[in-house]
Parts: sequence; structure tokens; C-alpha cells
Amino acid sequence: MASTERPNWAPESIDLERPNAARIYDYLLGGAANFAADREFGEQLLTVLPEARPAARMNRAFLHRAVRFCVDAGIRQFLDVGSGIPTAGNVHEIAQRMDPECRVLYVDIEPVAVTHSELMLRDNAQATAIRADFTDPDSILDSEAARDMLDFDQPMALLLVALLHFVPDAAQPYDAVNRFVSRLTSGSYLVLSHAVERPSEEQAEGIDRLYDRADAPGVRRTREEITRFYEGLEMVEPGLVNTPEWRPEPTDNSANQPGANVAVAGVARKP
Repeated sequence: MASTERPNWAPESIDLERPNAARIYDYLLGGAANFAADREFGEQLLTVLPEARPAARMNRAFLHRAVRFCVDAGIRQFLDVGSGIPTAGNVHEIAQRMDPECRVLYVDIEPVAVTHSELMLRDNAQATAIRADFTDPDSILDSEAARDMLDFDQPMALLLVALLHFVPDAAQPYDAVNRFVSRLTSGSYLVLSHAVERPSEEQAEGIDRLYDRADAPGVRRTREEITRFYEGLEMVEPGLVNTPEWRPEPTDNSANQPGANVAVAGVARKP
């Protein structure tokens, strides 16, 4: 498909010529909701960071494990901010397979992600999607969809998975996370994953140059800087670790595979 050919599911507001973080991630995961510019970017990213594709899959697998952990811990409602484009094993599918009463509110700024989510959820009364910006927490927390889908007097899981490394410090991501967490009741969980600084400065510079062309340039943070997002919360074992090392399945050996150290992840409980 040429980049100038707009499919009927793509809102007119989308710039087909500019790579988008959510659509690039969709491409890396093998999805079809992406355009020529996203695929070209994805291939260029893979030349600089060959581990990007397995790292994306490991991140998705972490999300699945974290959702199952939360349901096992008694959580029945999920606020997934920066949810991205739907692909196999979405949050509502994982959670509702364990308990059909689980409720999910998906939030993303990317129109394609929201459009696809709305189509997928047409017949699901326990899940919905809205377009909103993570950096404006009140627009999400006080939305009609949040009032209808979530009960803030009951524990919930706030999912910020592969989102924060696209939010620069100038947009005050720490303040935004604190705002979200402040509205959660005791017993709620924060589920978070974040890319870490690359060991090679040359590799990091190559990634930065690529993402400068995208609509959401990447942000490099250290483990210490990522840990700050959990301030005031109680980390769940094993703490902040490489994504495949967070409570892996017994047969999972991906912790030793390429891409295992691209991102870190952790889950924390609000006391």
C-alpha cells in the first residue's frame, strides 16, 4: 500500500507521511494497522536496533503476565493509558478470560488506535476506548467514559506500558503519573514498562535520530530515573527488572535472548 492511499479505517486527521510510535509498535508486533512510513521507519529501526522486534514481543508478554497477576490479586478494573493499536491478547481479552466481569478503559492519543479499539469493542459492554492525552490526566480521570466504566472507590490497575519513553521531561511525566496514582484507592496497582538507556552511545544516537522524525521522539532514561515513577508505592517482587524477567512462565527462556535488556518493567501496589 502506498503511503498516499488512505484506508477507510484511517481518520482524515492522520498524516500518513509521518511515522507514529503506536503504528511502528504495531508493525514490530506483526500487525496490519500501519502505513508505508511506519513500516519504513520500523525497518530502519531494526538496522540500528535488531533487537527491537523481540523486545516488542517481550513487552507484550510482560503485559499479559501483569494483567493475569492483577486479576489473581483481586483487580477487576483496568485503566490502560497509551494502550496502542489492538493486537493479539488485548487487556480485556486476558482479564475477561479470567473473569468476564472485568472492566477496561483504553486510552490513546493515536486516532488509529482508538478507531480500531472502538470497532473491536462494539459488542463488549465491559470495555471501551477514548482518545485523550496522558499528559492531561484530568481529561481522562474526569471523562464520561471513566465515570461509566471505572469505580474509583475500588482498586484498579493503571497500565502505562511502553508509553513513558515517548513522554519528554518537559511534558512533566512524573507529575502526570503522580496525578493518576493520587486518584487510585489503596490496593490499586501501577503496571509500567520503559525502555532503558542503550549501552552503545552510537546505537543510542542512531535511535534518537530516527525518532526525531516520528510524532513522538523517544526519551532515554536510566533505571534510577524510571524507578522515580513508583515513588510512594510498594514494589511487587521481583521489582524493576528486564521485561522477560518479571515473573516469567516456567518454560520461558527469553531472558537470555536478544532484546531482553531493551526495556525494564515492574508492578507496584498502592498502600
